[in-house]
Amino acid sequence: MSLRAKLTLGTATAASLLLLAGTATAAQPGAPGIGDPYYPSAGNGGYDVSHYDIRLNYQPANDNLSGTTTILAKTTQDLTRFNLDFLLKASSVRINNKVARFTQAGGELVVDPRATLRAGTALTIVVTYSDVPSSHAVDGYTSWKRTPDGALAIDQPDIAPWWFPSNNHPTDKATFDVSVAVPSGVEVISNGTFGGTTQQINGWTRWRYRSAQPQATYLAFVAIGQFEIRQSTDAAGRPVLNAYSERLGADHGASVASIERTPEVTEFLEESFGPYPFEAQGGVATPGIGFALENQTRSTYDAAFFRRGSNTYVVAHEVAHQWFGDSVSVRRWRDIWLNEGFASYAEFLWSEHVGEGTAQENADYLYSLYPADDPFWTVLPGDPGAANQFDGAVYDRGAMAVHALRAEIGDEAFFGLLKEWLAGHRNGDASIEDFVALAERVSGRQLDELFRIWLFTPEKPAAAPGSAGGAQARTAVAPAEPKSYRKIRETRELLAAHDH
Repeated sequence: MSLRAKLTLGTATAASLLLLAGTATAAQPGAPGIGDPYYPSAGNGGYDVSHYDIRLNYQPANDNLSGTTTILAKTTQDLTRFNLDFLLKASSVRINNKVARFTQAGGELVVDPRATLRAGTALTIVVTYSDVPSSHAVDGYTSWKRTPDGALAIDQPDIAPWWFPSNNHPTDKATFDVSVAVPSGVEVISNGTFGGTTQQINGWTRWRYRSAQPQATYLAFVAIGQFEIRQSTDAAGRPVLNAYSERLGADHGASVASIERTPEVTEFLEESFGPYPFEAQGGVATPGIGFALENQTRSTYDAAFFRRGSNTYVVAHEVAHQWFGDSVSVRRWRDIWLNEGFASYAEFLWSEHVGEGTAQENADYLYSLYPADDPFWTVLPGDPGAANQFDGAVYDRGAMAVHALRAEIGDEAFFGLLKEWLAGHRNGDASIEDFVALAERVSGRQLDELFRIWLFTPEKPAAAPGSAGGAQARTAVAPAEPKSYRKIRETRELLAAHDH
């Protein structure tokens, strides 16, 4: 759910020209949106963020969240004012230790620094606020999830505006420090490395986390409540932190049996994707969110994924996102196939690894599952539209598209391509067009037709991905369902459930 209903507070208009030695553009307001076609008001223009320091207090009893967020940024143009994406009620804003004027409306915090900020100026922006996050909704929906024992700040593509002010788009990543004080006896989980707790004199405890690698704002999360926390290290010596809600009930055992295998799944995926890109890993299991999300270093899973026993397929999906989506993020939300197609294909790879069905068998079965007249085939994984961004076709047809590419260029070129792609765009963002260009360069083949058929054609391809010669569909006998598929299907339906 994007803040697409935000009020547009004006666009950056052409400024008057200064006739000096040449012409230059005068200072002007930063744009109220980055310009993403799916969510035009997401993000902001005129500055680039390098770090967020989020220091908060949260009272589960009344859902009050208060504190300050300090933003380190640099202007990218001469600015007369700029926007932050934020829903909660701010009480003060300071820029480089000077009080700034501000207004709030429609999910935008508009900051007036009282004087022009020249391009290249280092900014320390301090926003103080206090509010009830669950009282704020956009199009009738709130991404902040209040629970019986606390709250969860988790959703895609938007969660940040419900708990910290930001430049809310994946193309402006930053490092994070998150510090949350809660009544003692309540636990807090966030991204990155756990920095410990401090007992406060008021009977509260402060929890600290640090994300040392650049992170998109929607991947920053916090889970507050009653959790069992398990800490260990993986084979590379990285810290592993897993957390299990005390409300899991009968799903507790299967949740632990799945999420505790995160380092094993990570080791396996490193063989295909290259070195794990972050400093920590882990997962969180909790009831009531209805989906799983790849929060950077600490994916979060609804307990329903484990209702029928352990499920390492959803773990493989979310761990794969640490490369595809977290380390290499979408340039625009239309590029979502780069996230979901490859994370879904990781489930095929895991199925093959554990002997429950080859990638080809999974691709064949999926292809046979949807008849030609099924609306499934009308959704374009390469440009699904905001309304279908998390449609099942983005996952399933997206995974078939990946397998079609693998079959076309061969394993050596395919896995070499993945490693080069992830290494070359690490900690950045990229587009489908970037990926196609690299695939053609690595393979030495012209691949426009393959991508057109699998990503951009609103009909069922004539041939299953990987069909001999790529020309004829396998129509003689419907392929058997792979052993893995029931789990994969369960996983897929829940993963797509957060399409708001």
